[in-house]
Amino acid sequence: MTEPDDLAAFRAEVRTFLAESLPAELARAGRRATSVFAHRDHSIAWQKILTAKVYDMLLAVPKYGKVKATRFINHCRISQGKTVGGLSERQRNELVDLLSR
Repeated sequence: MTEPDDLAAFRAEVRTFLAESLPAELARAGRRATSVFAHRDHSIAWQKILTAKVYDMLLAVPKYGKVKATRFINHCRISQGKTVGGLSERQRNELVDLLSR
């Protein structure tokens, strides 16, 4: 039985996101987990990453102030309240491109 193309594309996007975003320590913890429930400390760390606001994450980058953070999120068409976990692939790619310049 084959899966629909949109489901395969979604799974590929999730795998790519995890490969790029999941800290090595959390990846190791996931491989060691014996059930679907991860250790509390690892789960909390991952939730903090996903629920962090993009704007706040940009402000945490050295030499990035309110003006530059606002310019970046406006350029990428990201709302001020958007979380890291809620970014679309387009928004994520545009933001990574801007940050790598």
